[in-house]
Amino acid sequence: MSWEMLTQTPKGGFYFGKEGGIANAIAGSLYLASGATLLAMIFGIPVALYMNVNLHKNKKLVNVIRFLLDVMWGIPSIVYGAFGFTLMIFFGMQSSLLAGILTVTLFIIPIMIRSIDEVLVSVPFGLMEASFSLGSTRSETSYKIFLRQCISGVTTAILLSFGRAIGDAASVLFTTGYTDHMPTSLTQPTATLPLAIFFQMSSPIAEVKERAYASALVLTLIILFISIVSRIISNRYQKHKIKI
Repeated sequence: MSWEMLTQTPKGGFYFGKEGGIANAIAGSLYLASGATLLAMIFGIPVALYMNVNLHKNKKLVNVIRFLLDVMWGIPSIVYGAFGFTLMIFFGMQSSLLAGILTVTLFIIPIMIRSIDEVLVSVPFGLMEASFSLGSTRSETSYKIFLRQCISGVTTAILLSFGRAIGDAASVLFTTGYTDHMPTSLTQPTATLPLAIFFQMSSPIAEVKERAYASALVLTLIILFISIVSRIISNRYQKHKIKI
């Protein structure tokens, strides 16, 4: 591990080039995980809130949705990768950062929704009744009461989704591709840390394997950093939680 390892791209090919680092894989992983997590938040948080605020009386429908989400959570990531690859062929797309983001988004949406849902279930029902009795709309109750009440749990769910997105290799193996260059466009192939580990570990050259070990260490440190930041944010907003 060195500064050059963190700031340079591989030289001479990721299988045989002895010089260079993993900067392209670091950037690609952050772009991929951030984009997928953001898309999952846009769809996942409203769905989880809708299930617990708007559909709280329709227990059968909510249980069916939860069952389907649990089934989707349990599907191996390679299946999502194959599904994404099939869609790429159908639409004539090539391996790219955009294809990887969309595939990983499908992969982590069930994780995010069910994780947030488990937290929202713990909100006392009396808070909803009190909110409605004061004239609040369902949207206001969802975002100003439920979301603030469970901000620490929602942050943890986002962290879990980000960790799965940045650490998965199977779902991006056929969709994101791999390259020695820094990602500059959503339509270009993009290197990621899991695939950097996967590909470079198979190289017979020691220097290339060292890049794989560096990729594994950096991936671990990124997840550790996100965990610490998430804990700080959770503690900071804990004061908004209404205690009954």
